[in-house]
Amino acid sequence: MRRLTKLQSVLFLLGGLLMVVGVGAFVMLWHQRVACWVFLAGAVLFSVIQSMQVYEGSNRNVRRLKRMMNLADLFFILAGILMVDTAYNFLLPLFRHAGSAGYYQYIDYVYNKWVILLLIAALLEAYTTHRIGAELRSEK
Repeated sequence: MRRLTKLQSVLFLLGGLLMVVGVGAFVMLWHQRVACWVFLAGAVLFSVIQSMQVYEGSNRNVRRLKRMMNLADLFFILAGILMVDTAYNFLLPLFRHAGSAGYYQYIDYVYNKWVILLLIAALLEAYTTHRIGAELRSEK
């Protein structure tokens, strides 16, 4: 894996910190309309910096794990978008065509589903980070 510069490392850690602060504040119902944007900004920053860290070797397992890590990054960003939707309900008008049943469809399919994406992304991220480290150690 290519090493990150000092600035990239600081931005990567800042993105992770913003994600933790944003989700913590959102879950604790503290300024949810601001916390969701903090999480989304952190998720974008974290994901962009992590995607800049490329693997230049030939190990197929590491390449596969890096693709899984990119999928986790996408899930982090989607979780942020759904968190913003939970605070602002901007996707609700898409369900209005079904009348009163549209609101219940919105609740069933969209509202608070950011938690599921965040859980999947966190599990993928933990797994791939651990496995990539093990694969790179075995290469040496």
